[in-house]
Formats: sequence, structure tokens, C-alpha cells
Amino acid sequence: MSAKIGILTVSDRAYRGVYQDRGGPAIHDYMSAALTNDWTPVAKVVPDELDAIQAALVELVDESGCSLVVTTGGTGPAPRDITPEATEAVCGKMLPGFGELMRQVSLNYVPTAILSRQTAGIRGRALIVNLPGKPSAIRDCLDAVMPAIPYCIDLVEGAYLTTDESRIKAFRPKT
Repeated sequence: MSAKIGILTVSDRAYRGVYQDRGGPAIHDYMSAALTNDWTPVAKVVPDELDAIQAALVELVDESGCSLVVTTGGTGPAPRDITPEATEAVCGKMLPGFGELMRQVSLNYVPTAILSRQTAGIRGRALIVNLPGKPSAIRDCLDAVMPAIPYCIDLVEGAYLTTDESRIKAFRPKT
């Protein structure tokens, strides 16, 4: 059975069609290169509005059955950057280590990484991970956290994900 992965772009401009969504396709391309199992993308674009983001996250997990939802955009300090707040509102458990690691890695490239508020959380049997909007930052952040994502999803009884070990080696404890 194919794993479902939600790809949620949060952007007023991309939602209105004024700006081409580059974050969602960057996540799709990354997952296509990193994962070796069959997977189905479920992509959405929503504006930077709390209700819209929350509704999309709930739909992707509860209705579409995604075991992993990766968001892009809305993680900065600007007034309309509210993706982490929406994520926290729909998750039962937060995993702040994801954001801590992504900021640490991003600091190697840009001193403003401390302004980013990426995070991750668990909703039911799914992991939701918030990423920045820039494609290169998406890649850097996913490179950092992807080794932990398959095992995290195992722990919440989501879909089993396998990675191309020449690209990303997923960590699973020996049993």
C-alpha cells in the first residue's frame, strides 16, 4: 500500500496565483529522491490564515490519511507567519527537537535562521513538519531531520517509509 504524504504550501501570494509555488514542488522533488517506497503526494496551497492552515492539516491527516505532512512557508516572525501556531493547535504532541535541529543547520548558511520558527508535531498517526519557504532551505532542513522521520512515523503507527541510504540513511534502533 502506498504511503500518503501531504505537501502543504502556506502562502497568500501562491494561493492567489500571483507567485509560483516553489516550496511544494521542492518538497515533492526531495521526497521523490529520498524515499524508496511507493508514496502518493497530496498537495494543497492555502493562504496565511489560521483557519485555512488548520483545516488543511486536519484534512490531510484525518481525511486523506497522510502519515507525514510537510508544510512550507509561514514560519518567520512576520505578522501573517502563523504556520507553527496552526500546527500546534491541531497536534496532540509537539516535537521541538525538529525545529531546534533545523535552525542549527540553517545557521551554517544564514545568520537570520534564528528568526525561523520551524517545528513539528504529532496528530493521530501522522507527523507534521513545518519548513521554511525557500527551496534550498527546504533541502537543508529535510537533510537534517529526515533520518528521524521514518522511525517517528513508526512510533505513531503510521505508514512504513524507507529511504535511499545512499542519500539519506533513516535511523531505526536495532530490535
